[in-house]
Amino acid sequence: MTSNPEEPCLQVQMLGGFSLSWGGKLVAGSTKSSESQFNYLMQLLLHHGENGVSRDMLERVLFEDRDIQDIHHAARSVIYNAKRKLRAAGLPDVNYIEQRKGICYWNPQVPVKEDAAEFERLYRQAEEATDREEKVKLYMEACHLYTGEFLPQQTGVVWVAQEAKRYRALFCSCVERAVRQLRLTQDFPQMEELGIYATAINPLSDWETVTMEALVAMGRYEDARRLYDDTVDLYFQEQGLRPSSRMMELFEKLGTQMEHQYDALDDIQRKLSEGGGNACGGYLCTYPVFQGVYRMVERMMERGGQSVYLMLCMVVDSKGNPMKEGSVLEELTHRLGEAIQQAVRHSDSVCRYGKGQYLVLLVNTTRENCGVIQRRINYHFIVRRQRTGIQYYVNSVVCTPKGKGRSEQG
Repeated sequence: MTSNPEEPCLQVQMLGGFSLSWGGKLVAGSTKSSESQFNYLMQLLLHHGENGVSRDMLERVLFEDRDIQDIHHAARSVIYNAKRKLRAAGLPDVNYIEQRKGICYWNPQVPVKEDAAEFERLYRQAEEATDREEKVKLYMEACHLYTGEFLPQQTGVVWVAQEAKRYRALFCSCVERAVRQLRLTQDFPQMEELGIYATAINPLSDWETVTMEALVAMGRYEDARRLYDDTVDLYFQEQGLRPSSRMMELFEKLGTQMEHQYDALDDIQRKLSEGGGNACGGYLCTYPVFQGVYRMVERMMERGGQSVYLMLCMVVDSKGNPMKEGSVLEELTHRLGEAIQQAVRHSDSVCRYGKGQYLVLLVNTTRENCGVIQRRINYHFIVRRQRTGIQYYVNSVVCTPKGKGRSEQG
């Protein structure tokens, strides 16, 4: 349903929230509660536009499973009150809601501009555009019109959930196609901006890879490294996830492309060092760095002379089962990391692997000493009558992993 920009129209927000405005004045939604039969009625009618809504569907959405003796009469009352409210808001005095053969329609005499419909229109227009510059412009406009989930406060309603899923897929496709065009034209500043926007709108959907690709392409290596570290921390904290394969690929590309200004060896060594010499506990690093350390140690083992062990520390409940969810898991994970840092040596490497999980690379030690380290971790982790504990698994790095070692649980 479109409108002439010269004439007044009913402005409808469906993405990221719900609101109706006429002549700059709020009619419904936004600061007011979105939980009302008037809002449900408007959402249905305005979104379905010229296709209309069947009376059965309208009644089902308005009244759900409530036991109402005369549901047709109740629906007519909601429609009547809606018309009064619209008229009072200053809309033209027409029959806003028309009914024909069991279908309810919004009267086209009152033009409507809906953000969701406009978003989809721009996306379809971009698909058909032949000029690359015009195509990018339309894709970008469409992306910025998607300001959040479709009617996020009504996700329990079937038709809303279906449309929310469809628009989410359209947004993902829109971003991907825009990125493809920006990559071809090497418009990396706009690609960076789009990646940041998509990440803010749809968090934890790996859109950070778009931003990182743009930063690497522009040679902003330090910004890319910071983004990578921040993203890894965020995904671990929110979902217990490791970096995506795409993120890892970009991180490796970052390592191969980084170029530095000419420096003397002493200056280079100073930059490589942690500095200060006062860092305590094990070397706490991100998973990709830990992976690199592990592979280097594996190669060093070919010369022999060292005994190295990989240890997985996992938070378990009072029954010894791994904890995967729960409000206290993040706090326990953080405390486990601190306990490990206090228990291991300066030369050992530590990384968070997932929710309630840490990996420790113990260099130049014995299996017996692994047990000693486990007892140290327990000492720092377990407080008072704490019912949760830690499960340990230990494998030798020297040979093909054999059995799994376990310690007692706290």
